[in-house]
Amino acid sequence: MTQTRGWRLVLAPRGAPQSVRRFAKRARQRRLRAALPWLVALAVAALLGVAAVVVLATPVLGVERIEVAGVATLSADAVRQAAGVPHGTPLARVDLRAVERRVRQLKPVRTVAASADFPRTLRLRIEERSAVAAVVKVGGFVLLDAEGVGYLPVEAAPVGLPVLRLADPEPGDDTTTAALTVLAALPPFLRAVMTALVAESPTRIRLELTDRRTVVWGDATENEAKVRVLEFTQVAPGRTLDVSAPGVVVER
Repeated sequence: MTQTRGWRLVLAPRGAPQSVRRFAKRARQRRLRAALPWLVALAVAALLGVAAVVVLATPVLGVERIEVAGVATLSADAVRQAAGVPHGTPLARVDLRAVERRVRQLKPVRTVAASADFPRTLRLRIEERSAVAAVVKVGGFVLLDAEGVGYLPVEAAPVGLPVLRLADPEPGDDTTTAALTVLAALPPFLRAVMTALVAESPTRIRLELTDRRTVVWGDATENEAKVRVLEFTQVAPGRTLDVSAPGVVVER
């Protein structure tokens, strides 16, 4: 009988009786069965290690395509550039949340969702901002969404889009918020004849209409009552109608 490190091998001497040989054989089989789970675990660990290296540290499963969906104002190439993911970057190592943060820095982007489509595709689904007005700026206009974000400079106001005159439109700005509140309350018959909504402060809002007509709106309260006044009151060309206090309408 010979003993090695951690193992106890039973060897039958040459010429030993058959029963002794069977005993030695069964002993070896028991040792092999006991060692088999460890051998399998080592093999699996080795395979997982190789797989991890392939997935995380080589371009075998690297980014080959960046597919962009949902863009109209932006180009897909502009989104890919903002994503900042080099070709061949292991897809499993791409920080999807960081990609989304970078893409959201593009002003026309309202929301973005990044996802990994193995083996080699990064998908970006974009929701762009929708314009509710065009704000007058030096040299042109900037499109404004319902949150007060000015996101796209344009040379001319798109047809059918209301024009706003605001000194400095910003999300959360009181004057911007008041102007957008009034704009949302205006019915189609007023929008059709309005050439611009002017907001100098949250309480100094007016509508400029065709034929040099003006409606002094005041603040962004009692909007329904002000609209009802204008449904039944005509504003003569060149005249101003003050509906800031809808119970006391003044024309001048």
